Amino acid sequence: MRSTSGRVVVLAGISLLLFGAWFVSNAYPFGGQGEAVVVHVSSGETVSQLAQQLAADKVIGSTLAFRLDTSIFGSPVLEPGYFQINQNSSFDQVRSVFNGTPNAEVVSLSPGLTLREVEAQISEAAGTDFARAFDAAEKSATTHSPWMTAGDVATASANTAHPLEGLMGSGQYVIGPHESAASLVQRMQDRFTRQAAASGITPTTNLHGLSAYQLVIAASIVEKEGYYPVNMPKVARVIVNRLDRGMLLRMDSTVLYALGQDGGTVTSAMLRTQTPYNTYLHEGLTPTPICVVSHFALDAIRQPPAGQWLYFTLISKDGTMAFSNTFAQQLANERLAASRGIL
Repeated sequence: MRSTSGRVVVLAGISLLLFGAWFVSNAYPFGGQGEAVVVHVSSGETVSQLAQQLAADKVIGSTLAFRLDTSIFGSPVLEPGYFQINQNSSFDQVRSVFNGTPNAEVVSLSPGLTLREVEAQISEAAGTDFARAFDAAEKSATTHSPWMTAGDVATASANTAHPLEGLMGSGQYVIGPHESAASLVQRMQDRFTRQAAASGITPTTNLHGLSAYQLVIAASIVEKEGYYPVNMPKVARVIVNRLDRGMLLRMDSTVLYALGQDGGTVTSAMLRTQTPYNTYLHEGLTPTPICVVSHFALDAIRQPPAGQWLYFTLISKDGTMAFSNTFAQQLANERLAASRGIL
C-alpha cells in the first residue's frame, strides 16, 4: 500500500508540475510579442467572450488558461471600444490593456462621403492634430498616386482642398495608438487600388475614351446620382452617352460638391454658380472625383448596360428612377415625380 501511495503522490506531483508549466507558458508565452491586432469590445461583452476573441486573434494561446488566470488575479473591467494589442501577449499585458480605456479609434469611409466629411470623422476620433497631419499627408501623397498624371495632380490641387478625393478605399479603418497619418493615407490608397482591381479597373485602364482617373471621376458621379446600386448601371450609361455626344452632364451632385453640400435642393442660383464642378455650365467631367466610390459604381462605369438613355429622374420615394431617351420623355417623368411629391 505504501508503494502504491507513493506512486500516486509522485504522479500527482508530476501532474502538478506539468499543469504549472502549461499555465506559466500560457501566462508568459515564449518567443516575444507578435504583430499588433485590434480587438473590438462590444457593450455588455463578457470576459469569456473576450477570451474567445483573443484566442482567435492569437493574442493568447488558451482560453482555459486565461479564465483560470482571471479567477485568481481578477478579470479586467471591460469598456466598449477598440483596443490594439500584440499577439502572443502575457496575461498581465492583456489585463493592463483591457483594464484601460480604448486605445484605438475607427473611422468609416462609406461610399458617397467626401474627404472633407472623412476628415471631420478623423478629427473627432483621433484629434485635430492628427486630422491636420492627415490633410498634409494626403496632399503630399497626391504626387505619387499611380492613378494621376502630373496634369491630373496639378488640376486636382488647383481645384479642391482634397486632391486624393475618390482615390481612397471604402470601409472601416482602425487608427492604432502608434499609427501615423501618412501610414493611414497609404492604407486608404492601397485599399482603393485593390477594390478597383476587383472591379476590373487598374491605373492603366482606358475605357469609353476615358483614362483610369476619369473613370473614377465618372464612378463618383454615378455614386452620388444613382445612390442605390440598382440605379447605378443605367446612370453610368447616361453619363457615357452624354460624354459621347458632347452634351453637358447637368448633374446636381457636382454643383453641390463645389458648394460643400451633400444632397438637398439645387436652386437656380446654384446652377448659375461659376465653379469648375458645375456640369450645367462646363462640358465633360469634373476636375476630380466628388466622393468615395463603391464597387457598385466602379462596376457600373466599367461595363454599363447597352442603351440610348440620356436622362433620368427620381420618380418614387423608394429610390426608383425613370430613364428616358428624349427630353420629352424626361419632362413626362418629371411631371409624374411632381404628382408624387418628389420634385
